Amino acid sequence: MRILVVEDERKVADALREGLAAERYDVSVARTGDEAFTRVSSDAFDLVVLDLGLPGRDGLDVLSAIRERQLRTRVLILTARDTLEHRVAGFNTGADDYLVKPFAFPELAARVRALLRRGTATDATEMTLGSLSLDRITRRVVRDGTPIELTVKEFELLEYLMRYQGQIVSREALARDVWRETARSTPLDNVIDVHMTRLRRKVDADRPIRFIHTVRGVGFTLTDREP
Repeated sequence: MRILVVEDERKVADALREGLAAERYDVSVARTGDEAFTRVSSDAFDLVVLDLGLPGRDGLDVLSAIRERQLRTRVLILTARDTLEHRVAGFNTGADDYLVKPFAFPELAARVRALLRRGTATDATEMTLGSLSLDRITRRVVRDGTPIELTVKEFELLEYLMRYQGQIVSREALARDVWRETARSTPLDNVIDVHMTRLRRKVDADRPIRFIHTVRGVGFTLTDREP
């Protein structure tokens, strides 16, 4: 599971990164609101731990932008703002949970686990986007009522895109999470592009609405809207 910690206080950010990494999460850190929004827009995360008082773009602005883009990434607000008004604003903007500083790390870890266990599209047996459906148990893919035959790697690639639908996934993320290659001396870009071309041909060919989009210089996204 991938977590983005958004925290401008270095000591707090480092402690969160070390603690969550010890829980076997893949943790990244952003120190400003603008950096956080860029990271969430250009890579796939399962959870964002979000401070509100950030340099530049405020945490609530980041959260609002995430929800406006219809990204379903779980967001845990972690902040010193502890009034009822602040809590209501956080939840109304789209937060999944709210934890006030100072906090005990075991409580944070428990909340993170609870959020990541929640039944979402990423946990469901069947994942859907419009007329496209993917069954993770039977490994059956259907669009507009017509079955689509995929190779093992094509299925894994589509499942990953479905899991993070609406988010941009980078080639680096695909190499790490789908091909499980982290120590290659040469990148897998060409291999990924070939598989993506074949997958796009099977999923989108001769259909007026395209689901698989290339975001030039960044990666790919699965969405029923133009990215």
